[in-house]
Amino acid sequence: MSSTNRSFERPNAYGDITSRPKRAAAHPLVAACDLKSRKGLAYLLLDSLFGIAAAKGSPFTARGAGKAFFEMEDFAHAMADFVRDHQAWAAPIVLLLAFGESLAFISLLITAWGALVAIGALIGASGINFWPIWIAGGIGAALGDWISYWFGYKYKEQVAQIWPLSRYPEILPRGEAFVKRWGVPSIFIGRFFGPLRASVPLAAGIFEMPYLQFQVANFVSAMVWAAALLVSGDVIAQITEWLWRTV
Repeated sequence: MSSTNRSFERPNAYGDITSRPKRAAAHPLVAACDLKSRKGLAYLLLDSLFGIAAAKGSPFTARGAGKAFFEMEDFAHAMADFVRDHQAWAAPIVLLLAFGESLAFISLLITAWGALVAIGALIGASGINFWPIWIAGGIGAALGDWISYWFGYKYKEQVAQIWPLSRYPEILPRGEAFVKRWGVPSIFIGRFFGPLRASVPLAAGIFEMPYLQFQVANFVSAMVWAAALLVSGDVIAQITEWLWRTV
């Protein structure tokens, strides 16, 4: 459904929509069904995801940073807005987001998975080609783990003293214990769990996991992880849109 009703959009920091002429009012669900709208299903989905996460608690809120979820949500909204309005930048943006989410140090500062899911929710409605952004996401994620492995291999246990990892002393021991228990499969498994995603590649480098085995697990898991986030956003958005139209 095309984005024709702007009267239900909310103003934000990325553009003043209040100055645009309002058209004839329609049912509120019309705007909600429009994935290209700033109140479309990509954003309803994002709100729901962060709402559920906040309800379950977070290591960030436990550390006294309760507004972190709002900041992450704003960041994800901004990325989705940018990709919707500048589709030529979709693949580079996804690559950078996946890279940052997978690199041990950046992932502790910026949580990008919500933005990747929101961008996935825009695929069906905006005409973005899935394959380039999937490949870009997989490459970005693999590069992030690759560099993390190199840091662990080069600096060994001293990597725990590098900021911002030094602020979370419990993360690296957990990654080391996980790698000791699972070996090479830990690279694949750890990709799908936030705290482990930041520490497992570091631990693999510290323990000098065979390079070829690491890279095979790294690239395979990166492609699966990127596809899971993007496809889940697209599929959930389509299901939600169908429900809005039929209920």
